Amino acid sequence: MEMRDLPSVDALAGTLTEGSVQQGLHAPTVPMPLVLHVARTVIDEARELILAGAEPPDLVWSGRQRLASMKASMPRAVVNATGVLLHTNLGRAPVPRHAAQHAADIAASASNVELDIRTGLRSRRRAYLGHLLPVVTGAEAGFAVNNNAGALLLALASVAGRGGRVAVSRGELIEIGGSFRLPSLMEASGATLVEVGTTNRTRRADYEAVAGDVDAILKVHPSNYRIDGFAEEASYEELAALAAQHAVPFIADIGSGLMDATAPWLGDADRSWLRSEPGVIQTVAAGTDLVLFSGDKLMGGPQAGIIVGKKEAVERAARHPIARAVRLDGQSIASLASVVEMYADARVLDIPFWSMASTSVEDLKARAAAIVAEVGDGVRIVDSASVPGAGSVPGESIPSIALRLDGDADQLWTELAAGTPAVISVRRDGAVHLDLRSVDASHDSDIVAAIAAVIG
Repeated sequence: MEMRDLPSVDALAGTLTEGSVQQGLHAPTVPMPLVLHVARTVIDEARELILAGAEPPDLVWSGRQRLASMKASMPRAVVNATGVLLHTNLGRAPVPRHAAQHAADIAASASNVELDIRTGLRSRRRAYLGHLLPVVTGAEAGFAVNNNAGALLLALASVAGRGGRVAVSRGELIEIGGSFRLPSLMEASGATLVEVGTTNRTRRADYEAVAGDVDAILKVHPSNYRIDGFAEEASYEELAALAAQHAVPFIADIGSGLMDATAPWLGDADRSWLRSEPGVIQTVAAGTDLVLFSGDKLMGGPQAGIIVGKKEAVERAARHPIARAVRLDGQSIASLASVVEMYADARVLDIPFWSMASTSVEDLKARAAAIVAEVGDGVRIVDSASVPGAGSVPGESIPSIALRLDGDADQLWTELAAGTPAVISVRRDGAVHLDLRSVDASHDSDIVAAIAAVIG
């Protein structure tokens, strides 16, 4: 190819939008300015290769590959058939439909996010959650920010301040997804890390040795891993008492947000998979100054970091300048409040995560049999094991049922994901598995259509 063979930007963009270019991923067409940008980029790169004496790739092929990549990243709803109930890559907890609709109504309209509609005066956007969270958790006060990392950053900054010393067990210096490390966040907050104990054993006495020389004690539940065997840790009750004795705040980041360690809403259903998970209510009752947890994990709500605890500590955090930087928007507050109301009204099993987690294996088998009856041969019903996901309850699983499709696993996975809606499955043992525990029953018809499309 020579320079004179290069098309104009408009000509290449027109070719890229013709025929089958936008087919295959079943997503909305990308905006024309993006198509023009792709065309311009491809031509510029081809020009540089020609000047360097190299042969550029086919411009139409290259442009179509870039557009396909853009389309694949467009936000869209998918069917989660992975068996991971809280799949971080798939958005973690699906919120109840009425909570999502409430958020949509708020987003599409003016709202009273910071207005007292009785007086017309400005109000606090955290006011309603401030009433609701104490009722549900037993805390004196509470509010929410945009995620739990933000909650921890704010808690450390408000309690310890710049240069403040915070005691943490060496076994809790965690790293979670995205290379997020606790020591790095502590440094960003201005706090100074004081390591105590060892990786596998940290007793009350280890904290007591430094309690008179620190500004706070922090306990972090390692929700994405577990230390088994020769291990020991100080309890929340022990650390709350020790912190009170030395007049320093005790912060407990319990991570996943299990509201009540006893999970009474599960009734007679198995709850053994929750045995190592701390509960918000119990951690508050232990006397903790600040309890931090995620809204989009075991709580089953939208992304949020929730801060509850003693009124003085909560108010100090809410007044800190960082609180504005990590605050929730109006629609997120509406969605979160809707989910917290479901705990207050004892409607926990209507929350999608808890509905999925509590579905019986017998019900899953019945759904699987109905799907197989519709699609015919080529699908087998197999036992499976779902996991809570999102770093919650590591090492634990819940018995489940999956549909197994034999064949080229990579090709089947890709074809299922290319459908409308996209069905995200798991490649395992040389086959594709669709675990029904993570699929809402309303999507069973989508599963039937997707399977029929790839095996037909």
